[in-house]
Amino acid sequence: MKIDDAAARLEALGNRTRLQIYQALVRAGRSGMPVGRLQDKLKIPASTLSHHIKTLVAVGLVSQVRESTTLICHANFDAMRGLVDFLASECCVEEIGCKNAQTAA
Repeated sequence: MKIDDAAARLEALGNRTRLQIYQALVRAGRSGMPVGRLQDKLKIPASTLSHHIKTLVAVGLVSQVRESTTLICHANFDAMRGLVDFLASECCVEEIGCKNAQTAA
């Protein structure tokens, strides 16, 4: 992962509301969650929710699929794992003698 992509994703998750949205979608699992249910669950006005989802979609953390008249949001688990792996990939690389040192892929 490029550092600019990681920075954009971390910036998006640095907002409390977006983090709550993303956390709810992660908890929903692979089936995702309809926008209406997400709005009810988090008690967020529709326009505010839309704005925050748009930001999460733009950085690749969330995707949306229309099923008939319902818009379903999904957490992008590959992007989430990529971000976590990016953060952990260089753990201890500059520590002399570190047995768990890895280099970035």
